[in-house]
Amino acid sequence: MLNHIVIMGRLTRDPELRYTQSQIPVASFTLAVDRDYGGRDTERQTDFIDVVAWRSTGEFVSKYFFKGSMAVVSGRLQIRDWTDREGNKRRNAEVVADNVYFGESKRRDGDAPRTDYRSGAQRSEAGGFTPAPSGSAFSELSDTDGDLPF
Repeated sequence: MLNHIVIMGRLTRDPELRYTQSQIPVASFTLAVDRDYGGRDTERQTDFIDVVAWRSTGEFVSKYFFKGSMAVVSGRLQIRDWTDREGNKRRNAEVVADNVYFGESKRRDGDAPRTDYRSGAQRSEAGGFTPAPSGSAFSELSDTDGDLPF
């Protein structure tokens, strides 16, 4: 049997990080995923897909993603049956994320540059990176090949 799903879309709200009674982190969020559309005159439709990310994946999503972020989610589809407060039987489909990856950054006028947390560099509006601030742990390499170990 195979149950694997990959979706890409934008977060409709900031992720909500909660903890179970045994202190296991779980983040929930919703992705707006555009459907492939059939023709020129057809308006593109969007699906809103609930996603749940457990443990370190949930903490990662909670720390680095926010409303409007593009995310690629790889995981499995899960169907849950439950009963609401009025006693009605309900069914909910959600993706249980195994991995969550960064998609492209959202472009908005007036946005401050975003910091790349790995290098300290800031992403510019044009999509490139500006150098890391002085005093960072990285140094510029010279163009000579003599110092390279390979």
